[in-house]
Amino acid sequence: MARYRLHCVGASGNSFKVALFLNCAGIDWEPVGVDFAGGETRDAIWRHETNQMGEIPVLEVEGRYLSQSGAILLWLAETHGVFGPSSAEERFETARWLLFDNHKFTGNFAAHRVLQSMTPALLHTDVLAYMRARVQSAFSIVDEHLANRRFILGDRPTIVDFSLVGYLYYPVEETGFDLCTAFPAIDAWRARIAALAGWRPPYEMMPVGNSLPVVRSATATLRS
Repeated sequence: MARYRLHCVGASGNSFKVALFLNCAGIDWEPVGVDFAGGETRDAIWRHETNQMGEIPVLEVEGRYLSQSGAILLWLAETHGVFGPSSAEERFETARWLLFDNHKFTGNFAAHRVLQSMTPALLHTDVLAYMRARVQSAFSIVDEHLANRRFILGDRPTIVDFSLVGYLYYPVEETGFDLCTAFPAIDAWRARIAALAGWRPPYEMMPVGNSLPVVRSATATLRS
C-alpha cells in the first residue's frame, strides 16, 4: 500500500491540487475512488469514518484522514519541506492567496462549471451570467498578477500555484472559458506548471471514482 491514499474523483480540481503536489514532489501515493455522483460523500458512515465535512479530497495517511485541499497542501509542504513558503513574507502571501483561491478563484470557477455543464437542467441565464462575471473578475486579478511573474509568489512554483491551477486543465467544453484567448498570462502560467516533472492531466492522474457527468457542452450552451 502506498504511503498516502488520496480519496478523490477525476473531475475534482480540488483533489487534483493535492495529487499534483504529490506527483511533482515524487511522493508515493495512490488514488482511491469515491462514488461522488452516487452520493457517497453524503453517506452518514462515510462522513463519520472519512470526512465529517462530506467533501473530497481526503488524504489518508497512517490512519489519519486529512481534508480541505488548502490545509492538506500546507501540511504536505511543511512535512516534506518542498513547495512551501521560504520566509515570513511568503508565509503571509501563501495564506493570502490560498484564501483568495478558496473564496474567489476556485470557488467561483468550480461552481460555474458545475452549474453550467453538470446539472440536469440549465439554470436561468441571469444566474449563469452572475457566476460568469464573478469568475472573470477573479481571473482578471490573477492574470494581471502573472503578467510579470513566472509563478504566483515569484520565480519558483509553490503550493499557491498548485492550489490556484487545480481546475484549469479541464476542457473548455466543461468550463466554458477559453483561457488561451481570454487570459493569456494565466494560460502561459498553467503551461509552465504543466512542464513540471510529475504533471499529468487530472482525469489521467485520478482515473478513479464516479464523477458528476457532463450533461451538456458549456460551449454549446454559450452559443445558444
